Parts: sequence; C-alpha cells; structure tokens
Amino acid sequence: MKQVFISYSMFTFLFSLIACSFDYGSAAVEDNGQPDIMMNDVEYVRVRDGEPLVRFTAGTAERYEKRQLMELKELAFEQFQKRGEEVTVGGAIGSARIEIDTGNIQMDNGITMDIQSEDVSIKTDSLKWEDKTRTVSADMEEDVNISRSDGTSFTGKGFSANTRERTWSFASGASGVYFQDDDKENKDEKK
Repeated sequence: MKQVFISYSMFTFLFSLIACSFDYGSAAVEDNGQPDIMMNDVEYVRVRDGEPLVRFTAGTAERYEKRQLMELKELAFEQFQKRGEEVTVGGAIGSARIEIDTGNIQMDNGITMDIQSEDVSIKTDSLKWEDKTRTVSADMEEDVNISRSDGTSFTGKGFSANTRERTWSFASGASGVYFQDDDKENKDEKK
C-alpha cells in the first residue's frame, strides 16, 4: 500500500530561486525596511536537460539582503515529470516568507497543494517548512485538510509531515472518512 507523503520539491525550487546572492561591495547596506530587489509578475522555470522540472509564478517578489529574507505573494506552482508533459505536484500559496540562509519557509494566506502522483490534496491557511529536517508543519490550532479523489478526507490540528520518512500525522482533533478499495487491492495481489 502506498504511503501518502508531502513532496518537498516545491520547497526546494522556492529555495533555489533565492539562493543567488548579490555583492554590494564593502559599504554597509542600510536596513531601511525597503526591499533591495522588487519584482512583479515573476515567472520562474527550472530546466534540466532541456525539459522543465518546475514552474512557478508570483505576483510580487521582494528580497532583503541584510535580513537574508525573500517575500513572495500570490504564488502558483507546478512540478513536472515525463519530459514536462505531466504535472505531478501543483498548487497555490497566498504568501511565503523564505529565510535565505536556512531555507526555512513560512507560508500563509491560504495554501492548496495537489500531489497528483499520490492522489492527495492538502488545504490549509498556514504551513512552515523546516529545510534541515525536511519537515512541514502547522500550528497546533491550525486546521489542515487532507483529501483524495475517492472521498477520503481528514481534517485535524497540529499537522506534521516528515518528507524523508514519507509520514504525516495530526496532534489533535483529527476526524474524517477513509475509503479502502478492496477490489483494487485484490487485483494488485493477483498480479
């Protein structure tokens, strides 16, 4: 039986966007609260061997060098497989705050993620990605909904997922419905 997991590709490509640095010389950069770089209607495509791996768009992107921070708003993203012909992960994020030096990402203002390869959809208002541990989590009071196309749907609080172990859990208030297709399992056993 397949384990449901959260793909960390989205977090990897967000971090790769902000991984470049800029040399402002030896003069100290004042932190006046204004971004060092501001872009509108950004589109980023990561390509390997001439084929798109990931594409994302953002309404605005602001980079703060001294604070090692990047803020993105109105994000949409897609991860591709099979020569860029098949979308395996896609979704939207209202806003994201990326710590450039750690790779940690705070996502807010509505998150929808569809992991087609696992037939899983995740919806919530806020999530945090911890790059070092490869974990994603929500606050203890935050509702997170995980659903599948077969009608399976769970909602709970204190969501946590480990992308290395391909596991997820809720700390409290979990409820929902799980559907198991016995016909499919019987077909898989006969193969």
